Amino acid sequence: MSATALLTAAVLLAADSPLGDGAIDNYIIDSAVHVTNGVIVLLAMVATTVYLIRLALKGKPVDRLARVLLAVAQISLAIQALLGIKLLDQGMGVVQLFIHYIGGLAPLGLFIAAGWFAWRDRVRHTRVLAVLATVGLLSAGMAFTIGQEYANRMG
Repeated sequence: MSATALLTAAVLLAADSPLGDGAIDNYIIDSAVHVTNGVIVLLAMVATTVYLIRLALKGKPVDRLARVLLAVAQISLAIQALLGIKLLDQGMGVVQLFIHYIGGLAPLGLFIAAGWFAWRDRVRHTRVLAVLATVGLLSAGMAFTIGQEYANRMG
């Protein structure tokens, strides 16, 4: 099936939704999707952090695998943020603490900030990314733990 056919099918499916005119506001996602993607975020962050630390300790620059791991981590974080925003839109914000939102967005912000700088020393760049990934992993882990504990207590 071609990409055009898939896109046409997706548009028709969305337009034929019993929830409304195909607007994304009419789609309801379960919080389990957010939890599952949270696990994916943590796995991506662990893999990225471990690999960057390994490169930093060996004094090597960021390589292709590191860039792929960074991209996977960033994409999973962005998806997680969008899922969280959708849950907020659905009125689920009352079951969460504000620090959960900050902790969840911090790793993405750290990666964005790291991209603002031009790095002449590629090994130093690896070391800085390793530190930022470590802080991001701790932040994502905190957000996941707080999210799980608080939602379980409220639910």
